[in-house]
Amino acid sequence: MIVAGFTEPKKDHGYELIEKLEAGVQNMLQIVEDRKRDTVAPKQKEILLYVGGIEEDMVDGFPYEVPAEFINMHLLKGRATVYMNVKIKDNPNLEDCVFRSVLNGYNAPVTAGNFVDLVERHFYDCMEIQKFDGFVVQTGDPEVLRTCGRIYRSNHRESEAVPLEITVTGKETPFYSSTLEKLGLYKSRVMLPFKAFGTMAMARELTPSNSNILDGRYAISGYVTQNEYFMADVKVGDVIKSIQVVSG
Repeated sequence: MIVAGFTEPKKDHGYELIEKLEAGVQNMLQIVEDRKRDTVAPKQKEILLYVGGIEEDMVDGFPYEVPAEFINMHLLKGRATVYMNVKIKDNPNLEDCVFRSVLNGYNAPVTAGNFVDLVERHFYDCMEIQKFDGFVVQTGDPEVLRTCGRIYRSNHRESEAVPLEITVTGKETPFYSSTLEKLGLYKSRVMLPFKAFGTMAMARELTPSNSNILDGRYAISGYVTQNEYFMADVKVGDVIKSIQVVSG
């Protein structure tokens, strides 16, 4: 059934991922049998990446049309992987840390596409972390770039402001420019929730740091999938040395 679902251009890649998935599952069974607890989580992440790749290889084109008012913006129609290199100042055992993140353009093509565009224009390079409250790590204020001698000028006109973009479970397309609360859908489940550690989001309005409140108010573009637990070591004043797109 899975093999039959692969699109023609992606069949070979899909077969390769299935082989890796099968080998990964066998390795996981051996890990469990050997009671090697420390290797369970990394292997689980590896297996889930294969599953995600297989799912993507079953998608023919992009599953829906982005609204006309956003069609000329930078869009990510699929997934992309980025590496973020952060200089950690207060941890003597972790001076530099590379966070791997996977962006999900299927559920947030405008938000994820905007992030990729900023990354490719080196917007975040040399930018300091601006907020840390134990729950949220935040950056993105272009004024901070002045600390390293750079001034950022946006290429967007005011009419091209990136909209709030939220996909709800069971809906084929995202909702735009309105919170779920305003839409009367505050009880709906979002496809990309804040519950996972390492959630990447585009800030919108000031709200308390609580996942139940943030869902439906902020646009989620993806998740940190490697070294995410070191996010707790990131503090205000730490510096993003660089971010680069490595695939997608």
